[in-house]
Amino acid sequence: MDTLQILLDYFTGYGYQAVFIVLLVSGFGVPIPEDITLVAGGVISGLGHTNVHMMFLVGMVGVLLGDGVMFAIGRIYGERVLQFRPIARILTPERFAGVQEKFSRYGHWVLFVARFLPGLRSPIFITAGMTRRVPYWRFLLMDGFAALISVPVWVYLGYFGAANLDWLMTWVHRGQSGILIVIAILLLTSYMLYRRRKKCAVAASGDAVNQTPDERR
Repeated sequence: MDTLQILLDYFTGYGYQAVFIVLLVSGFGVPIPEDITLVAGGVISGLGHTNVHMMFLVGMVGVLLGDGVMFAIGRIYGERVLQFRPIARILTPERFAGVQEKFSRYGHWVLFVARFLPGLRSPIFITAGMTRRVPYWRFLLMDGFAALISVPVWVYLGYFGAANLDWLMTWVHRGQSGILIVIAILLLTSYMLYRRRKKCAVAASGDAVNQTPDERR
């Protein structure tokens, strides 16, 4: 509640600009909870200080720009970025090795999941840029798809819960767990579909090999 109240006091005075700046800074790895920031933006809209639909747009631009800058830094500077002390604090050797392992196991879906992992979001985006294997458009697609889930949930939850902050924080905690469950289900479904598609492709390839010359005609 303390973090939420601090953000509310700041946002009430400066509106969209303040929300945008805090989201941008959060995207750079500063430990300010992104979900609470978006909720606070929704709350001030619920209290009549801003328009909730415009707040949603500000939230989308803020999170995508912050994430995009982290990706671009890794892509432009490569491993030289590790010599920059603030980045080195975020992207420790252990995290760097862990992120690379996740990319090799799960591919580009790591970029989607990263939006829901506050402590790993910046390291994953920087590493994705450093590998130079992910086109910028694909990064924006995966990150944008994830943001379309998280941003409206938090902004509109704050909007509808503006009159009762205790009720709101209860649902914030439930929402955090609920989103993670939904993401886990989506990933599991995607993995099962991938395995099934791969199995069908292998079976089709085997049938083609076993065909006689006459059957191939």
